[in-house]
Amino acid sequence: MNELVGALGWLLPVALLFLLFISGVRIVTEYQNGVVFRLGRYVGLKRAGFRWLIPFVERMVIIDLRTVARDVPPQDVITKDNVSVKVNAVVYFRVIQADKAVLQVEDYLYATSQIAQTTLRAILGQVELDDLLSQRERINHELQQVLDARTDPWGVKVSNVEVKHIDLPLEMQRAIARQAEAERERRAKIIAAEGEHQAAEKLSLAADVLSRNPATLQLRYLQTLVEITGGGNHTILPIPLEILRAFGAMPSRPRPPEEAREEEDEDASHGLS
Repeated sequence: MNELVGALGWLLPVALLFLLFISGVRIVTEYQNGVVFRLGRYVGLKRAGFRWLIPFVERMVIIDLRTVARDVPPQDVITKDNVSVKVNAVVYFRVIQADKAVLQVEDYLYATSQIAQTTLRAILGQVELDDLLSQRERINHELQQVLDARTDPWGVKVSNVEVKHIDLPLEMQRAIARQAEAERERRAKIIAAEGEHQAAEKLSLAADVLSRNPATLQLRYLQTLVEITGGGNHTILPIPLEILRAFGAMPSRPRPPEEAREEEDEDASHGLS
């Protein structure tokens, strides 16, 4: 009996020591940091691995270091040109200093979400609607820089901000559609006018080339007849160009400059006489 009491006397302290040891065991994963407090005072960080804390004396707060993606709820924004829109975004951030994320702010996730909402309204209120729609990359970069500067004292790094959706009023959507349609019509008219101008220049050059030699005009006339007959069953009665010139249907062959000057001299001499 005495031996049993003695054994229990040894086992009870060992069991208590083992329970105390087990209660102080902590496992920190690779993507986490532990912020340790001893009697309420910050004493350091615990990295990944097996860690042991003094039971009832030390306490550890685990902070996740992975990138967090948080949606920014739709915000009512009035742009610089007084257009009311609803804009939502997504913020990507992560903790780079776990001690600051615990010591400097109560809840870094909630605080970052709230400051992202206010920053989104402030930045987008300084730009016009056209810039908001066309310069999305610049606005995202500006939002990221402002948020990163404001969350830096908390040990939080904002890596990216993306404006996801811009909800425009129905009247503004119709106005933008009319503007885009008018712009496309303007471009179409300009392209058509440029085409007419280029075609007129080419036709003028072709007419100059054809007028230098009557044979080229004859060949072009025959080629046109071939193109017409190649499209289907047509009956073509070719008329020689000389007959057309005889009836005045086509201009005659241009005279050389020497002959034209001789006729002008003769007319001038007859007038003097």
